[in-house]
Amino acid sequence: MDANGFERLLDQLRAFTPRAEVVLEEVPAPQKLATFAFAFSADVSNGKAGDEEDELASGRFVLLHEPGGQDTWEGEFRCVTFVRADVDTAMQEDPMLPEFGWGWFLSALEAADCRIAAPSGTVTRVSSASFGKLSPRNNESEIEIRASWTPVISNPNEIIAHITGWCNLISEVAGLEEIPPGISTIASARSR
Repeated sequence: MDANGFERLLDQLRAFTPRAEVVLEEVPAPQKLATFAFAFSADVSNGKAGDEEDELASGRFVLLHEPGGQDTWEGEFRCVTFVRADVDTAMQEDPMLPEFGWGWFLSALEAADCRIAAPSGTVTRVSSASFGKLSPRNNESEIEIRASWTPVISNPNEIIAHITGWCNLISEVAGLEEIPPGISTIASARSR
């Protein structure tokens, strides 16, 4: 795929609309990792209006394209992601949380009918306690999922399924209820 083909693919990515609680924004992509790169950041809210709205999760999705591929990728495209969300204390203390997080990642892609190769990543639990003048704050716990995978595609337009899978992941990590098959949500009117 040449520069014009990649730009046509980006037009499709820019037109992608996730569920209403997920706001995507195009951000500068990392340079020097591949000939072509594109990135979205995402913020997931509880969907409530005004002061009651809370951020539930955030993340970043990067699409890399190297014509001819890279050996470690096992293909010409590579998806790289970071997802972060608050978790409650009980979940933070569960020794299986990293395995659950990795399972959520794989299941989200599978649910979007994504075929992948060479998946890799880490799932991290982060816990912080506040002291001194910050001691009135509650202790905080988060999960962070960092992952990359090679989309197995026969047509570059199939990348949309991988964006969909990633939006499924960030929605699940945020604790949003699954949208039943055949049901559509009202698209977010918030700006990108």
